[in-house]
Amino acid sequence: MSKTVSLFSALLCTFIWGTTFIAQDTGMDDIGPFTFNAVRFFVGFLAIIPLAFWFEAKKIKSEIRIDKKTFFILSFLIGISLFLGSALQQVALLYTDVANAAFFTIFYVPMVPIIIFIFKRESIHWSVWPSVFLCVIGGYLLTNFQDATIRLGDTLVVLGALFWSTHIIFTGLMVKKYNLPLTVGATQTLIVSLFSFIIGSIYEEFIFENILNEINSILYAGILSGGLAFVLQIYAQRNITPAPAAIIFSLEGVFATIAAWFLLNQLLNINNLLGCFFILCGVLLSQLLPLVKKVA
Repeated sequence: MSKTVSLFSALLCTFIWGTTFIAQDTGMDDIGPFTFNAVRFFVGFLAIIPLAFWFEAKKIKSEIRIDKKTFFILSFLIGISLFLGSALQQVALLYTDVANAAFFTIFYVPMVPIIIFIFKRESIHWSVWPSVFLCVIGGYLLTNFQDATIRLGDTLVVLGALFWSTHIIFTGLMVKKYNLPLTVGATQTLIVSLFSFIIGSIYEEFIFENILNEINSILYAGILSGGLAFVLQIYAQRNITPAPAAIIFSLEGVFATIAAWFLLNQLLNINNLLGCFFILCGVLLSQLLPLVKKVA
């Protein structure tokens, strides 16, 4: 049952992330990327913190008293990874289109197992590699990248993908040691909001009226993506290791494409449908092939 709940949490999280891509793109008509992220993640923090106090206040001390230092280090690493990943992705949308951004973001799928293999020397089930290949090919077809032009902003997305991968890895380490998903979720959103506010106050103008103009995109990206989705990610990774989790999260591109078709009336061509199919196959292989040996 716990694995089923984790898989459902991962899928719901990925659905929210995919549909949020539209809000991220449209939410910068009147405000800058750091202003958007500062307000978005602060809204997410406000949404999570009451739940963290209600459900986890009593067990925080018992959970972290054994190793407070590790808890605070991992919390900071998770928060700073999320800040860098989301900031680079948000800024990149000013210099590249959604197709390029969506494709290069999927690069965190191969990055996760590679980083784990290099730094942790952990054995990875062989099914991860063909699954990664299918997800990258699927992302290529899904975003019509073959018709896109490489831009300097794409470098920002690739660099952001590196930090999305470290966020997944550090979250995997955190959930093994501490059962505080709401507290971790609130902490990381607060860190992202604070760093975004600091950078935004230097390079951008915080104009309240302009922020209100983007309130719908901010609330959706804040409460659902910045708040609920990242908590769901933490729940998901309690029973799913980082490499397969990254593969499941690559369904973000599928949900983004479906959302664009449903909300923006963007037509799906044969390449888009094949891309969805390849990513879905990659996700299924990553989850089903490891079970074959166990059953046998």
